[in-house]
Amino acid sequence: MTSTVGAIDIVAWFVYLFSAVMFVVGLHFMNSPKTARKGNMISAFGMIVAVLMAFIVLFAKGFITIVAVVVLVAGILIGAVAGVVSAKKVKMTDMPQLVSVFNTVGGGAAALVALNDILTKAETPDIVVLITAGLGILIGSVTFTGSLIAAGKLQGIKWVKKLALPGKGVWNIVFAVLSIASLVMLCVQPEQRLLWSILTTVFALCYGLVFVIPIGGADMPVVISVLNACTGTAVAMSGLAIDNVALIVAGALVGSAGVTLSILMAQAMNRPLISVLAGGFGGSDAAQAGDGPEGTMKETSPDDLAVQLVYADKVIFVPGFGLAQAQAQRELADLGELLKGHGVEVSYAIHPVAGRMPGHMNVLLAEANVPYEELVDLDEINPQFPSANVALVVGANDVTNPAARRPGTPVSGMPILDVDKAQNVVVMKRGRGTGYAGIQNELYFEDNTQMLFGDAKKSLQAVINAVKELLA
Repeated sequence: MTSTVGAIDIVAWFVYLFSAVMFVVGLHFMNSPKTARKGNMISAFGMIVAVLMAFIVLFAKGFITIVAVVVLVAGILIGAVAGVVSAKKVKMTDMPQLVSVFNTVGGGAAALVALNDILTKAETPDIVVLITAGLGILIGSVTFTGSLIAAGKLQGIKWVKKLALPGKGVWNIVFAVLSIASLVMLCVQPEQRLLWSILTTVFALCYGLVFVIPIGGADMPVVISVLNACTGTAVAMSGLAIDNVALIVAGALVGSAGVTLSILMAQAMNRPLISVLAGGFGGSDAAQAGDGPEGTMKETSPDDLAVQLVYADKVIFVPGFGLAQAQAQRELADLGELLKGHGVEVSYAIHPVAGRMPGHMNVLLAEANVPYEELVDLDEINPQFPSANVALVVGANDVTNPAARRPGTPVSGMPILDVDKAQNVVVMKRGRGTGYAGIQNELYFEDNTQMLFGDAKKSLQAVINAVKELLA
C-alpha cells in the first residue's frame, strides 16, 4: 500500500508539472490577440488535467467519501455553470466587474484552502506551513473584500460609490499592522492557531475594505491589476502550504503578471504605483468640475462628419469607455471598413488606461474583428496625429485632455493621446459631463474640435448611412 501511495505521489507530481507547463504555454500564446483564444484553451486544458489528477489522488489515498464526492462534484458543476453563463451573458462594459468578481472568488478560495490546511491538521503545523498558509489567508482575504468593493464601484452601486473613509491613511496603517501582527503571532504561537487565524482573517478582510474604498474610478484599471496579482500570490502561497506544484506555478504566473502590468499602467499614468493605491486622483467627480476652461463647444452633425471622413486621406479613431458603454464597437469597425474601401488610411489609437480594465479597448475592438495591426499604442500613434485629417474620439475623455501637459490639474503628468494636434477633431459624447478625473476636457473647447452629442451607437449608425450615401 505504501509503495502504491508513493507511486501515486510521483505520478501526481509529474501530472501537476505538466499542467503547470500548459499554464506557461497558454500565457505565452496570450501575447498576441491572434493566438489568445488558443492560449485560453491550452491553459483550461491544463487546469482540467490538474483537477482530474487531484480526484485520483484523493481516491487513491482514501481521503474521500461518498459525501465528499457529492459535495465536490456539486461545487464544480455550480462553479462551471456560473462561470460559463456569466462569461457568455456579460456585456463588454461589465467585463471589469466580472474580472473583479473572479478576483473575489479566487482570493476567497485561496484563503479558505490556507485556513483549512492550518486548522484541520491534528499535529501542530511546522513553521513553513504556518508562514505560507498564513500569507495565503492574509492576501486572499484582502483580495476578497477589496475586489468586492471594486466590483461595486465599477457597477455603479450607489451606496458603494458613496462610501467615504475619514482618515483613510490611519485606517490603512492600523489594519495593515494588525493583520501582520496576527500573522506573526500565528507563527509564534501555533498552539493558538485557531485564534490567530481568525484574527488574521478578520483584520485582513477589514484592510481590503479600507484599502479600496478611497480609490476612485479613474484608478480602477490599476487596482484591478493589483488585486489580480494578489489573487495569484494568495493561490501560490496556498499551493506552497499544501505542496501542490500546479497551484504554485499558476499563482506565481498570475501574481508576477499582475505586478508587472500594474507597474506598467502606473507608468502610463506617469504616477508612482504607491500614489495610485493611496487613492490619488479620480476619487469622485470632484469639485474641480466647475473649474473648467472658458468658451463654448461647437457642435456638428452626422452628415457633416461623413463629409470630413470621406474626403480625408488619414483618419484616426480614438476609442474609450463610452464606446464600450454604448456597445458600438461593431459600428466603429464597420465605419473603418467603409473608409478603407474608399482608400482612406484608418488606425485606432489605444491608450493603456482607456476603459475600466487593462487591455479593455484591445478586447473590445478584437470582438468587432478589427485587424490587430490597426490598433496602435500611444507612443507610436502620437507622432501620427499631426498628419491625420480627422481624429474621431468615441467616448474617450481623460486620456485626451490637454490639461495633462501643465501642472496643477488632477491629470497633470499623465501621458495622453495628442488628439488636439490633428487637423480636425470630432468627439462623440453622450453628454456634457466630466470624466472620472472630475474635470472638463479642454480638448472640447479647441478651435479645431467639434462635438457630436448623443448615444455613440446611434451616432455611428447615422454617420455610416451618410457615408454610404456619399459613396453611392
